[in-house]
Amino acid sequence: MDNPQARPHSGNGQFIRALSTAERDAEAARLRSKGWQYPRIAAQLGFKHRADAYNAVQRVLKETVREAGDEIRTLELERLDALYAAASDVLEREHVTVSNGRVVDLHGEPIPDDGPVLAAIDRLLKIQERRARLLGLDAPTKQNISITPERAAALEQLVEELGEQ
Repeated sequence: MDNPQARPHSGNGQFIRALSTAERDAEAARLRSKGWQYPRIAAQLGFKHRADAYNAVQRVLKETVREAGDEIRTLELERLDALYAAASDVLEREHVTVSNGRVVDLHGEPIPDDGPVLAAIDRLLKIQERRARLLGLDAPTKQNISITPERAAALEQLVEELGEQ
């Protein structure tokens, strides 16, 4: 490809940087971290414009932040998995009612205690909600906003006044 910034299509709507472009971007970021100004970076690395050097550094910074975010998200998901497993163990265990340190029974059979089971269910739901938020699975809530004709007229007047300034 003639354009070193051009990226081949990955087939899923995203573009992939060529290795040479990624290496050049990394070098631009390294030079910037050493205090070099963008015009100097552009000249050193053969960018046509100062803005190309700036964009190269921004791409590296964006990828770095995304990678760190992915690592933190993975760690949080692993922690949630461990909590989920522990709560599932509580849910599956047999629980009996205890009073004054003694198992309460009816006709010689211990009376089941549903409290720990219900608490485990609540905890599992909270873990699932947290996982959904972390992964962005919850759909945004639709809002229906209506405006009175008087407020619409006042808004239009305000827009016109701002446009005149």
